[in-house]
Amino acid sequence: MINILGMIDHTILKPEATKDMIETLCKEAMENNFAAVCVNPYYVKFCKDTLKNSNVKVATVVGFPIGANTKEVKVFETIDAIKNGADEIDMVINIGALKVKDYKTVKDDIESVVEASRGKAIVKVIIETCLLTDEEKIKACELSMEAEADFVKTSTGFSTGGATVEDVRLMKSVVGDKLEVKASGGVRDLESAKKMIEAGATRLGTSSGVKIAKEI
Repeated sequence: MINILGMIDHTILKPEATKDMIETLCKEAMENNFAAVCVNPYYVKFCKDTLKNSNVKVATVVGFPIGANTKEVKVFETIDAIKNGADEIDMVINIGALKVKDYKTVKDDIESVVEASRGKAIVKVIIETCLLTDEEKIKACELSMEAEADFVKTSTGFSTGGATVEDVRLMKSVVGDKLEVKASGGVRDLESAKKMIEAGATRLGTSSGVKIAKEI
């Protein structure tokens, strides 16, 4: 049987998140044996300390949520996050550069974060599918593979839409066994979680982890 709870990145990225909310997030993640918590960089060290006696990883975001930072800024964010205890880096690509087919900039952007994380943290590349054509989604996945990332991820959850089964299936068809796929945004119940997994997702970014756990 698939361990769905072990695929969940229990997530709070809202700007109004407080320390108490983050502490609750960590406790819920430990109680349900989720894969990771996903938080903004400010809370990485707090989460690492809170989760120190558990197997739950700490994921954080880089270039979030728009992706239009320079690669140097993304590298700085990555190094700082890892120094504070991040195990996983969810970075947003340069979407504007992808749109104008400036593939070198997009690849360099990803590659720089991968290099800064090498041997220290895994990298998930957020391509923001809701803003892309299918051709652009395919290219973003190909560039992520070339840059040797670990995952491609559908969405930030802060744009015009989240993960769809169709997008997860498309992304998985491109990356195959070379990269994993994280479905994020809109995974709100057990049924939607199962559909994303069936389409090829091995990680689920959701703030509904506890709800999903109760439905199992």
